[in-house]
This record gives sequence, structure tokens and C-alpha cells, in this order.
Amino acid sequence: MSPNTEIIVTLLGGLAVFIFGMNLMSDGLQKVAGTKMKSVLEFLTKNPIMGVLAGAVTTAVLQSSSATTVMVIGFVSAGLMGLKQAISVIMGANIGTTITAQLIAFKIGSYAWVFVIIGFIMFFFIKKNEKISQLGQTIFGFGMLFIGINTMGDTMKPLAASQVFADLMLSVQDMPILGVALGTIMTVVVQSSSATIAVLQNLASQAGPDGITSIIGLEGAIPILFGDNIGTTITALLASIGASVNAKRTALAHTVFNLFGSIIFLFFVPQFAMFVSFISPKGAEIDIIARQIANAHITFNLLNTLIWLPFIFVLVKIVTKLVPGSDVERLPSQPLYLDYKLIEQPLFAIHLSRKELGRQIEFAKEMIEAARLSFIENSTEQVKKVFDLEEIVNALEEEISKYLSTIFTNDSLSEVQGNEISGLIHISSDIEHIGDYCVNIAEFSLLKINNGYSFSDDALLEIEESFAQINTMLNDTIDTLGNESEASALRVLEQENLVNENEKTLRARHMERISQKLCSPEFTVTFTDIIHNIEKVGDCCKNIAEAVIENNHMKKKMQS
Repeated sequence: MSPNTEIIVTLLGGLAVFIFGMNLMSDGLQKVAGTKMKSVLEFLTKNPIMGVLAGAVTTAVLQSSSATTVMVIGFVSAGLMGLKQAISVIMGANIGTTITAQLIAFKIGSYAWVFVIIGFIMFFFIKKNEKISQLGQTIFGFGMLFIGINTMGDTMKPLAASQVFADLMLSVQDMPILGVALGTIMTVVVQSSSATIAVLQNLASQAGPDGITSIIGLEGAIPILFGDNIGTTITALLASIGASVNAKRTALAHTVFNLFGSIIFLFFVPQFAMFVSFISPKGAEIDIIARQIANAHITFNLLNTLIWLPFIFVLVKIVTKLVPGSDVERLPSQPLYLDYKLIEQPLFAIHLSRKELGRQIEFAKEMIEAARLSFIENSTEQVKKVFDLEEIVNALEEEISKYLSTIFTNDSLSEVQGNEISGLIHISSDIEHIGDYCVNIAEFSLLKINNGYSFSDDALLEIEESFAQINTMLNDTIDTLGNESEASALRVLEQENLVNENEKTLRARHMERISQKLCSPEFTVTFTDIIHNIEKVGDCCKNIAEAVIENNHMKKKMQS
């Protein structure tokens, strides 16, 4: 292998190890953060300042502003977040992504193997304690990240000593726009601004031919840094393809935000470099320039956010003008919340699955009401509504199960998340079963209508009361599922016993009415099947409540 080829291969290998370590650390952080990350989702519905904070925290955990932006686009596309709020979260993501550069700037590369060894022992040999194993994964990834950095740094030393390379870097210093283009292209290719900024920090830390000053200098590094910020928006633009109009606007807002800031700051590179030098540690240039670049990165993103934060409404108007139109309404049977681009972030993908399950169970609730009206009011229109709603519930069950199964293939799943997904698949199936029982009731209603069956007032009143009882139970089930409420789940379990007892009582009362010749014997099958199907709906509600309780207990066990 020729020397030049060896340099390129080693440099790319170091970059690969860096990205692998960063992804491993990100997966570990997500697992360690666990359910605490759900509180971040609550911030997303607050004011723009809270949105910025949420974006920063989420990106610090995900270790990728692109991942956060893709998540936000998914939420906007699903209607869970407005455009204005999404833009504020993206601003925060730009701040959160600066954490990686700050970590790299600390001279702890010599301890990389220590982190790797400690993390490896915790990650691979303490499997029984999931929390320690997850923390070990984070530490192991952190160490691998610095091994990648060390490899790139060692490779760049002979490269920096080359006069040809020094002349190339000099041309970048003389033409800032060339630096912006270089940073943009590098980030588009690598798909990680953190990785390209790490490369930039390593490159700038190499001495030029004079052996004293940085080969590129802070003023030469800043335009490349701006290009990195522009290049990272490409991922979001790609993620918005096929998404809603507002999702496309969100992605474009990210690009406009970073592009505008880069263009403005490009006119003040010398002054900006002076300010960064003032707030950074003092010392020999090659010793402190990595810290200076990290400080330039966070300062640029903070200032750009502060400039834009009061004028988010202007940014909304700009992207609305650039992306006109409105979304085509989806069919009820089409998933509203499921987004396959978020599969790599299990926490948020599971959150979206729960939202879709909420839609599915609301349609099932409509089915119960339509089934009740079909029987009580002899309504063929309500019978048809039950059959139409069944198609929606069945279609959603298929899509939800497929989506959850896809999340299950993610290697970064924790044990708790794996159990939760399994439970959600069963929940979707139980909701679909509720629909089946409603169809059974509707079919009996049709039989009653076609044959002119006439039930006594007492029988109809008892069926009405049974429907009211199951409706209360279903409302608590919806609260159980939507809020993961154990209190509501326990109420469901209590009500299920009452529903079972009610079925026995109503059977006995019906037989008593027959003996008194108040009801016709040929109605027995219809009556008992109606109340039995209502009772089976209660069984499904019980299953959902038990799945939520089991999942909550699993989470508490893992947190303790």
C-alpha cells in the first residue's frame, strides 16, 4: 500500500471508529435516560423558549441534530407539533449538537483506552444489571469516539507537514466561501456535522510547515464550521420528502436558519475570531485551537438562535411562502402518527405508536356506540357504520403491528422497550377484537330487524345498562392507554369483575322472564349473545389494563 493510500485509508478508518463510537454512546445515553426522555416530549408543547431547551437536551442525548430534526419533522407531519414550535426545537438542536465538539476539545484522548476497558467490562460482563450495562455501553462508545479522534490526529500529522496540503489550506483561508463549500460537502457526504467538526478540530490542531502555527488557523476554520452547519440540514430535507407540507416547511426552516446565520457571520469572520479568542483559553495556537473551534461552534449557534428567536413568526412566513399549499387529508384507515424515519429512535417511535393506538381505540369506542344504537333503535344505518368502522380498526391494527415489529428489529432497544413493544402489539390486537365483538352485536341487530324481534322493556333496559357499564370501562381503558395510568388500569380491573357478574345476573333474569312468559324463548340466543359479546369487550379492556400495569412495573423495577 502506498503512503498516500495508507493515509487516506487510516483517516477514513479513524472517522468510521469515531462515528461508531458516537452512535454507540448515543444508544447508551438513550437507554440510560429511559423514561426521563419522555418529559422532554412535554416541553415540546410549551413556548418557544421551552422548545429551544427541549431541542438542546434531546440532541445532547441523541448526539445528532439531524436525528432530532428528523424526529421533529415526524411530529409535525403527524400533527403533534406546530410549525412555530418545531422551529424553536430545531434552534435548540443546533445548540445541543455543540456538546460533542466541546467534549472533543478536552485533551482526554490519552485516557481513551481506559474508558474503553472500563466500558467494555460494564457493557459485556455485567449483563444481568441492565442499568450498569447501559452505562457501560455509553462509556465504551465514549472511549471509541476518542480512539477514532486519536487515529485521525496521528494520520494528519504527516499530512499537515506537506507543503502541497499547506498551500491548499492557505487558499481556504484566503477564500472563506471555499471553506463554507468544503464544510458543506464534507457534512453532506458523512451525514454528521459532529464528525466533520471533529475532523476540523484535529486538522486545525496540526502545525503547518513552520512547526508552530496551526495549518489552517481559527479564521480559516470558522468558514468550514459554517459549512458544516449548512450541510447538516440536508438530512432533514431528505427526511421531509413525502411528508406533509408543514413537515417540508420545518426542514426548510432548518436550512434557512443555518444558511442565513452563516451568510451574515461570514462578513464578520475576523471580528468573530477575535471574540472567540477572547473567551477561549490562552496559549500556543495548536494547543488551544480545538477549544476555540468548539467555542466558535457554540457561540455561533447561540447567537444565531438569539437573533431568530423573537422573529420565529418571520421564519414561518418565509418557509410558508417558499412551500405553499396544504396537505391532502388522509383516509381514516391510514396511520396518522406512524413514521418509519423515527425507527432508529425507539423511545419516540414507541410514543408515536401509542398515539396511533389511541386513534384505533377511539374508533373502537365509536363502534360500541354504533352497535348499541343498531340494537336499541333497530338502525340499519348504524349497522353499516359498525361494518365501516371495522375496516378502519382492522387496517390500523395491521399497520400498527407492522410498525411495532419493525421497531423490534432495532439493536438499540432496551429490555424494557422490547417488553413494551410486545405489550403494545397485544393491545392493538385486543382493540381489534373489541371491533369484532361489535360486529357480532351488529349482526344480531340485523337479525333482530329482519325478523321483527321485539324484546321486553326490561330486556332492552338491561342491555342499555350493560352498554353504559362497558362504555365507562372503555373510557378508563382509553385513559390507561393514553396516560399509562395505573389508577385507571386498576379501575378497569375492578369493573371487569362487575361486568362478569352482570352477565350472569342478566342471564338469570332473562330465564326468569321466560318462565313468566314475559319474553319469548326464541329471543334467548340473541339476548345472551349480546350480553356475552359485551362481556368479551370487557375482557379486552382487562387485557389492555394488565399490559399497562405490567409495563409500568417493569419500568419501576429497572429504575430501582
